[in-house]
Amino acid sequence: MSKNSPLKRLAILGSTGSIGTQALEVVAAHPQHFRVEVLTCRSNVDLFIAQCRQFLPSQAVIIDESQYSLVKSALSNLAIEVMTGVEALSQVVQSEEIDMVLTAVVGYCGLAPTLAAIKAGKDIALSNKETLVVAGELVMALARQKGVRILPIDSEHSAIFQCLVGETHNPIEKIILTASGGPFRGKKREELRQVTKAQALKHPNWVMGAKITIDSASLMNKGLEVIEAKWLFGLEARQVEVVVHAQSIIHSLVQFEDGSIKAQLGLPDMKLPIQYALGYPQRLASDFPRFDFTQYPQLTFESPDTTTFRNLALAFEALQQGGNMPCVLNAANEIVVAKFLEDKVRFLEMSDLIADCMAKMPYIARPNYEDYVQTDQETRQLAERLCA
Repeated sequence: MSKNSPLKRLAILGSTGSIGTQALEVVAAHPQHFRVEVLTCRSNVDLFIAQCRQFLPSQAVIIDESQYSLVKSALSNLAIEVMTGVEALSQVVQSEEIDMVLTAVVGYCGLAPTLAAIKAGKDIALSNKETLVVAGELVMALARQKGVRILPIDSEHSAIFQCLVGETHNPIEKIILTASGGPFRGKKREELRQVTKAQALKHPNWVMGAKITIDSASLMNKGLEVIEAKWLFGLEARQVEVVVHAQSIIHSLVQFEDGSIKAQLGLPDMKLPIQYALGYPQRLASDFPRFDFTQYPQLTFESPDTTTFRNLALAFEALQQGGNMPCVLNAANEIVVAKFLEDKVRFLEMSDLIADCMAKMPYIARPNYEDYVQTDQETRQLAERLCA
């Protein structure tokens, strides 16, 4: 929190999405702890205007420039500076009036504003996993240099972070990320050849945006989380394991060198990890539903099927290769998921197209920021051609 204010002043990037709206619920429940200074949105104008009127940020960014006049007019009687365009995201996060930036935008577009916020010395509440997937080494090195804390919001990484509190000097043997298995858990390739977008969007445990829900159905979301975990917690690829846990009660586990395992449990509700990150190091009181062991007499665990759900294997492959290959993986995935949602590629084809991009894109062992930008652009162009 700032020296002159008892409130932690927040910028919420992607305020109209699933994480953004839940973050604002947390803020509304704790007005004595948080103040919203910046809200941003891509194009959900009606909800965005309502959020701005309720939380009265100092600045509001509507990324879709065609909606700028509408938002500016709707907020004209309020003391809110309205800005537009992608570049504005990187500008607003540097404000001296901000203590923490919550990055809840989806995809590669989160990288630039996250880097800008870190350079400005802002703590990061990280929901945008693609930032570390694409450029984890660069981002974490900059965070160390600037003394910035990166607090994870993904339920799995939040669980690991919580398990590591107080264990600073105890080496990790491995971490175990849990996966629900998504709507197609237990199915084989033949059963998945004709699955529809509607089927893939029906997650059994979590309510999320379309892109992350499809990633969960294909296990790409878990693959991205594997790469994110490597950078967040300073691990080798061999120290990250995935286990399918259908009930989504154990959010992840840490095994230490003595063989002891710590786990973090709770109902599948994203408001808990959001509140933990925003309030850290304090645990704020909540009225969230409590977990009852008697309602879950059995918790099950199984190995992921990386033959059927090839995306998880591709993510581990990209992590092992390192360099710009995770950036290739992410860019290709963003394109093929968009095509799947447009009914232009089939479910299993997504993995084939991602693998094709990984095989065809030039490998860069030690990329700089410009290399990541170029890799992302060229991979998207290649994936578009392959999907045509």
